[in-house]
Amino acid sequence: MASSIFRTNYLPLQQYQDGYNPIYRKFRSNGVAVAQLETGNANNERSTMAKRGQQATQIKRLLNFSGKKPSTPLLDSINHPIDTKNLSIQELGKLADELREEVVYTVSNTGGHLSASLGVAELTVALHHVFDTPKDKIIWDVGHQSYPHKILTGRRSRMHSIRQACGLAGFPKREESIHDAFGTGHSSTSISAGLGMAVGRDLLGKNNHVIAVIGDGAMTAGMAYEALNNAGYLDTNLIIILNDNEQVSLPTATIDGPAPPVGALSKAFKKLQSSREFRQLREAAKGITKQIGGQTHEIAAKFDSHMRGVVGGSGASLFEELGLYYIGPVDGHNVEDLVYVLNEVRSMPAPGPVLIHVITEKGKGYAPAEIAPDKMHGVVKFDPKSGKQMKNKSATRSYTQYFAESLIAEADEDDKIVGIHAAMGGGTGLNLFQKRFPDRCFDVGIAEQHAVTFAAGLASEGLKPFCAIYSSFLQR
Repeated sequence: MASSIFRTNYLPLQQYQDGYNPIYRKFRSNGVAVAQLETGNANNERSTMAKRGQQATQIKRLLNFSGKKPSTPLLDSINHPIDTKNLSIQELGKLADELREEVVYTVSNTGGHLSASLGVAELTVALHHVFDTPKDKIIWDVGHQSYPHKILTGRRSRMHSIRQACGLAGFPKREESIHDAFGTGHSSTSISAGLGMAVGRDLLGKNNHVIAVIGDGAMTAGMAYEALNNAGYLDTNLIIILNDNEQVSLPTATIDGPAPPVGALSKAFKKLQSSREFRQLREAAKGITKQIGGQTHEIAAKFDSHMRGVVGGSGASLFEELGLYYIGPVDGHNVEDLVYVLNEVRSMPAPGPVLIHVITEKGKGYAPAEIAPDKMHGVVKFDPKSGKQMKNKSATRSYTQYFAESLIAEADEDDKIVGIHAAMGGGTGLNLFQKRFPDRCFDVGIAEQHAVTFAAGLASEGLKPFCAIYSSFLQR
C-alpha cells in the first residue's frame, strides 16, 4: 500500500492513499475538540496505524557485504553533490543503501571509522539532495561520520587511501575539498563554528545556509550548550541537526559493551523519543487548527502547552526556551521524511536558529555494527561477512592495562582514590577501575573542562582523584 505524507507544522504524519489516518481523521471530524480524545481509542488506532505502516514499508533489497566489490550502479552515476538533485525519493533510498555497501567494502580493506558513517547514510543523501554545497555549508561534528559525505563529494576514487600517508584524511579537511566547510576532529565544536559562519554570512550580505550536524554523544559537552545559548540570543538563521543515536562517539566500551551518553540531558532526549503519542497529537492539532484559524488555533496552542507539561522537561522545551525552533523527532532512516523536513526548513525566509531532532541507529544496515556499534566504531581491517577484525595479538600488555592494574592496586590500599574520565573509560583503562569500584569512578561525558575542575573539588575534600584524559582532547 503506497503512502503519502500529510503535512503539519511539525513532524510529517503518514496518510495512506485510502484516506486512512486515525489522528488526522479524528481532528478533521472535530477540529476544536482537541482535548476530548479518548486515550483508549487513540491507542487502538495507533496500533492499527503502525500495522498499516509496516504493510506500506517497501521491501528493502539485500545488501552485499560479501567482501567482493559491490555493484553500485546508482552511486557510479554520482560524481558531485549536484548529481543527486534529480533523483527520486526511491532512488535516494537506494543510493543510501549503496553508500553503506561502499563504506563497508572500503573500510574493511583500510580500517577507519565505520558504524557512525553507516548511521547517517540517509541523512547525508538528503542533505546533499536539498542543499547546495559548497555554497551552503555543512559542518560534521567530530567528523568521523563523514565517509558518505566524502564519497558523494568527488573523493570516492581515493577512499582506499583514507587515513593513509598522503591519502584522504579521516575527518573533514578544508584543504582536501571545497565541500568540507570546517576542519573537525574534536567533538562538540560544530554549533560554535556554524554560528560564526552564519553571523559572518550576514555581515557580508550573503544568503547561503549553514548546517551543523551534531550528535553521537557530542551533546554531552558544555561547549555545545554555550553555542546554543549564544545562537538563541543572536537569532541568526542556522540549522542544527541533532543526530540522536543513543551512543557515545568515542570507543568507551571496548571491554564492557555499549556505553550510552551520560547525564540528565541524555535522559531528557530519551524521554522525548518515547513520548510519541503526545507528539502525534500535538502535531496534528497544530497542523489542522492552524489552517482553520481563529479560536481553534488558540485551543490548539493551549493543548500544545498541556502536552509539553505531560512530556515534562523534554529536550523540546529546553531548546525552545533557549530560543531555537524545534522540529522532531524525525526518523533519520526515512529519506522521504528527511527531504520534506529539510526542504521546509530551507524555504523558511527567516526562521532564526532551528534544531531538527533526527533519530538514527549507529551501524544501521550492517548486522555486526548494529549488534556492537561501539566495537565497530573505529576498526582495523575486518572480514565483511562476519565483522571479525584482523587484530594482531600483542606479545605484551598495553600501557593502558598497566595503568589500570596499578591504579586498582593502589585503590585497594587507599579508599580515598577515585577515578574520573571524560567518556573514555575503555580508552583510559578506567572501565576496569569502575568494575572494581563502581562508586569511586565518574564518567562526566565529553566535558574535559568540567572533569578537571570536578577533580579539583574532590581533592579539596581530601580525596585523591586520578583524572585520565587524552592530551589531544584537552585542546578543546
